[in-house]
Order: sequence, then C-alpha cells, then structure tokens
Amino acid sequence: MSKVYIPEGYHPPLPDYELQRAVSFIKSSFQTNLSNALNLRRVSAPLFVDEGSGLNDNLNGYERPVSFDIPDVGVTGQVVHSLAKWKRLALKRYGFREGKGLYTDMNAIRRDEEVDNLHSIYVDQWDWERIISREDRNEAFLRSTVRAIVGAVCETSEALNVAFPSLRIKLDRDVFFLTTQELEDMYPDLTPNERETEICRQHHTVFLMQIGGKLRSGKPHDGRAPDYDDWTLNGDILMWNPVLERAFEISSMGIRVDEAALERQLALAGCEDRRELPFHKMLLSGQLPLTMGGGIGQSRLCMLLIGTCHIGEVQASLWDQETMDTCEKAGIMLL
Repeated sequence: MSKVYIPEGYHPPLPDYELQRAVSFIKSSFQTNLSNALNLRRVSAPLFVDEGSGLNDNLNGYERPVSFDIPDVGVTGQVVHSLAKWKRLALKRYGFREGKGLYTDMNAIRRDEEVDNLHSIYVDQWDWERIISREDRNEAFLRSTVRAIVGAVCETSEALNVAFPSLRIKLDRDVFFLTTQELEDMYPDLTPNERETEICRQHHTVFLMQIGGKLRSGKPHDGRAPDYDDWTLNGDILMWNPVLERAFEISSMGIRVDEAALERQLALAGCEDRRELPFHKMLLSGQLPLTMGGGIGQSRLCMLLIGTCHIGEVQASLWDQETMDTCEKAGIMLL
C-alpha cells in the first residue's frame, strides 16, 4: 500500500532538467566539503561482498540481502546493505594513518524497505570512515565531528541557493545534542518517530545520541547492528524538513566498537556466534584500527536542500502503482 504524502499546495521547486542540475551540484559540492572537513580521501567500494565474510551489514537484523551464486568464484555474493564494516577493513588494507580517512559512493539494494516519501529500495550515500586514537573514543570528539559534518551540509546549502536563487531552504548550523533516553523522558507517550519530529520542530538541527540499546521503557529507540557502532557513542543527525514538516534523518554515524564494546553488544543482541566470522576475529584480536564513521544519504540530502517532497524526484527507483498515480496527479515526475 502506498504511503506517499503530497503537502497541500506543493509544486516541484525546479523544472525537471534544472532539478537534475541541482542534484549534480549538491553531489559535487558536498563531497568536497565533507572530505575537507574530515580529512578524507575518496576510494572505490564494492557493490557486493562474500556472504561468508561477515562484512555485510544486517541493519536491524531482519532485512534480507540480495544474494546470488558466482559459479566461477565458488562463493555466494551479497549486494551490500552498507559498507560500515568493509570501510574499517579497507583503512587497514590501504595503510591509512590516525586522523585520516576515506569516503566512497555506496550503492545498495534494501529489498525489504517499506517505500514512502523518504524511503526507496535503492540506497545511495556517501560512506565515510576515519582512524581515531583510543583517547578520541569519547562524546566530546563525537560532538565535534557532528558539528563539522553539519557545517559541510550548511556550506553546500548556501552555495546551492546562490547557484539556484529560486530555492529557499535555510538550515540551522546550531546543533542540539541529546540522548534517546532523554528524548523518551520528554515524550514518553509518543512513538520514536514522533519524538524526533517534536524535538526537531523546536531545535531544527539535532544529534540524537545512543541508539541501539534498550531504554528504560524496555525498547530501543531504533535498531542498530551490534558489530559496528558503539551504542554509547553513536547517533543520527536530524534536521527539520519544512516541506514535509517533520524530522528528517540525513546521517547515521558513530564511533565504532572496540574489542570490549563488540563483546558486550554481541552478548546483548544474542549474536555471539559472529565471533567466528573473519571480520569479527580480526577486530577481537586487535588487528583492525579504531575508527569512527557513518553514512550520509545522497538522495536524502538532495531532497532536503532542494525542497522536494518525494525521494523519487531526485533518485531513480521502482514504485508501486498507487504511488506513481498519486504523484502524476500532483504533477510530480518520479525518475
């Protein structure tokens, strides 16, 4: 069933080809701003990985990867869900040093995604990862990195508005930080998504910390795989979307698990069997660098900065017939 929502009085903010020019402008500008802000270098990344490597991201634990046999190689390939673990291994293989990192264009298929204005089965994002010291594994360092990313987003937005003067989106550089438990305490009767919208309505740019573990209510704010983010040192960057009038996640990120955090979170998630996977063995034996990283949605960012109401206006994917009919009736072209 379609979950598409068309705001009253909405019109596409740019003509079709101009919109594509704006998408190209954002992608070119933001990756430069991001790499400068975090000292990153671009690398190539895989579309698929070996099913038995433990490198794929199982996200919330129930999404099914797209798998296929590769007879000549003798393994089963999986289209990536994200590159969270692959990037950490790549930093070791490429010989990156502390304080430096990589970013890449990540393309994924999430077949079990429930499609709506914000979600598609096709995922495109900038995935980044950076080597840090053990002393950097703290909340202050996490906050400073969040501010640097928000700064890169705002610089891109300001440049876009100069290049396309008809666009009117204004972002707030001032980041409001709070934990998922603090947010639940503020709005105990709301759902997690409703809580995010209320806090973004007040503060516009929010970093919501500590996602993955159970709250005092007995439920986590949202699911996180136990083997990449440290659940005590991670979070989501949320911004207020004035077109959809709701919270809008542009990035999930965090300081990654060290040996102790991985052991603890595998036990909490009931996933101790993953200790035997190649990636996890390397991490537990201290063979991988300490890192932080995240993903920043390319189409999500384009939606926000241009002011479109549906992700299909800036990204080519597949949609149900009701969504296509609703958008066509509203004068919205889905790619």
